[in-house]
Amino acid sequence: MEKKYPLIAGREKGPGPGRYGLPPTIGFMGHDFTRQTSPAYSFHGRMSDTMYRVDSSPGPQYHIDAKMTRFGRDGTPAYSMLGRVKAQKELFQTPGPGAYSPEKTPTFNLQRRPPSYTMGSRSQYRSVDSVPAPNKYSLPPLMGPQVPNKQASASYTMSGSYSAGGPSVDLAQTPGPCRYNSTDPSVYLPRKPAFSMLGRHSLPRDATEKPGPGTYNPEKVTVNKARAPAYSLGMRHSEFVTPLVVNVSD
Repeated sequence: MEKKYPLIAGREKGPGPGRYGLPPTIGFMGHDFTRQTSPAYSFHGRMSDTMYRVDSSPGPQYHIDAKMTRFGRDGTPAYSMLGRVKAQKELFQTPGPGAYSPEKTPTFNLQRRPPSYTMGSRSQYRSVDSVPAPNKYSLPPLMGPQVPNKQASASYTMSGSYSAGGPSVDLAQTPGPCRYNSTDPSVYLPRKPAFSMLGRHSLPRDATEKPGPGTYNPEKVTVNKARAPAYSLGMRHSEFVTPLVVNVSD
């Protein structure tokens, strides 16, 4: 249940700024006479269709030819292109320069004519003509000593490996080069100084835990330093409560 408080006369205040109605400064009707009025404009409504019967003149949509000037029609010459006329077979068709072939005329006046060649179709071989093709011939090889009248280079052969008694089998069982151990050079040569690296040792120290720098609060020390002002938030009191007067001056 909501708690009811007693009515206090100090709380009953006057109306706010929104309660007063000032004359507007926009528009023309009821404008504030203490302010300067700006010009106002209005939009006219759309006319009805009956206006076309009264005034049916066209708008600014006139097409004026570009050749018309204020002094009359332009006097510059004008040209036009007609279509191609169809050829009539009954008329005489004069041949053009490409219709003549002077290179085909017979030789006159002892003129030399260049040689001319023609290409005919491939002739069919007869069954009686057993002429071999070019790929039927085989030339003798030139590798090895098979050709008696050609100089041959040295030729080598590779034989298989023998399982016993061959070059790959060592009958004496002699050790190979990898069976011998290499001698340390420091045995027969002057030895250089040698160094080694040991692991890191921990320093002896106290095992008790020490507080770090973040544990201390020097800003809270007020023994030898001036203390900064501190504020706290209390409860809200009524503005109509009588203040407590402690010191009364006579």
